[in-house]
Amino acid sequence: MKLCRFGPAGAEQPGVVDADGRIRDLSGVIADIDAAAISAEGLARLRAVEIETLPLAAEGARYGVPVSGTRKFIAIGLNYADHAAESNLPIPSEPVVFNKWVNCLQGPNDPITIPRDSTKTDWEVELGVVIGTAAHDIDEADALAHVAGYCVVNDVSEREWQTERGPTWDKGKGFPTFGPVGPWLVTADEVTDPQALGLWLEVNGKRLQNGNTATMIFSVAEIVAYCSRFMTLEPGDIITTGTPPGVGLGQKPQPWYLKAGDTIRLGIDGLGEQQQTCVAAAPKG
Repeated sequence: MKLCRFGPAGAEQPGVVDADGRIRDLSGVIADIDAAAISAEGLARLRAVEIETLPLAAEGARYGVPVSGTRKFIAIGLNYADHAAESNLPIPSEPVVFNKWVNCLQGPNDPITIPRDSTKTDWEVELGVVIGTAAHDIDEADALAHVAGYCVVNDVSEREWQTERGPTWDKGKGFPTFGPVGPWLVTADEVTDPQALGLWLEVNGKRLQNGNTATMIFSVAEIVAYCSRFMTLEPGDIITTGTPPGVGLGQKPQPWYLKAGDTIRLGIDGLGEQQQTCVAAAPKG
């Protein structure tokens, strides 16, 4: 299933995408795409619904973040060896874990706000993993059983705040609008192998990232198990798993970054596409 949430920001309704790519309204079946809906029992209930009998959403409805109630937005850095190389950083021996603040989450096609005085706002197409069943200290062999599904994430990053303003990456990762997710949560049963997905990103129509999850250093199963060692992963938590090369930081002969008016388009095989336009932050005061 391709689950989604649609409608105005803050008033999204639950939906499911039918075989023709149209949004069907699930609000007569469930209240939201939340922890209950993406549990094993909740997904079994949704699979029994005859999608074609559900009312259609209005054509052109806005997509919101495809899951509600996310408490943790966890990110993995330097998870593709060639991206580590373009960042002039060593290949990590363990997953590099940092946080994106949950209030940076937004719909997949909502505008991205370039922070005030930023000159190094960057793009990163990534595979997102949505937790469906709570997990703490689990084995790698059991990790994928805790995954409800997968989605597209743009891990928008402000590189100056990430790498030049002290030792923690988090500061450059959670500005408002820096977490576009969606358009859909594609349930795990429809993703045969999360380590065989092509992912790509374009800025102003130019293809800059073109990779495959097969080249991850740490697999989805490894990442989920690893994170569960030192936190409890909860239903609705999102883990974004790293980006292939081609980010602004790694452009040759010199880095270049996003500015107001730029358009970003990105996608992952079977998980849909996003498109954002960059806008300038309002002046202070």
